[in-house]
Amino acid sequence: MVRPACDVFINHRGIDTKRTVVRLLYHHLMKQGARPFLDAINMKPGDKLFDNIDKAILGCKVGVAVFSPRYCDSYFCLHELSLMVESRKRIVPIFYDVKPSQLQVKDNNGWCSELELRRDWSELVRKASDAVMRNLVEAEEERRST
Repeated sequence: MVRPACDVFINHRGIDTKRTVVRLLYHHLMKQGARPFLDAINMKPGDKLFDNIDKAILGCKVGVAVFSPRYCDSYFCLHELSLMVESRKRIVPIFYDVKPSQLQVKDNNGWCSELELRRDWSELVRKASDAVMRNLVEAEEERRST
């Protein structure tokens, strides 16, 4: 059986997060043995955007949704999130520079507030990647039991 290209899909608004927490999270997950998908790293010029992203989402076990101030303004972010929800992926939410109450996507619980206010990105990334790794293990256990 061929393994999917990734097991974690990182959904984010690049303009808000790509140069900060998202790259840190990507590299931290790589060091822990996960295979994360990040568009800026995993895609090459000329790749078909939706084909590659949709394939990565459908093949992953866990999604990470990094909510940020302009997240809900992005058609791509909302498309990716809806595909993760529709395909019943485990989703680890991270709130970056925004509170859940400030988003149109409400009733989410994730990491941000105190850690984000202190700009303690290393702690935020550590906690988020620990949650992702736990979810990967649980998803694999569920897959094996079915």
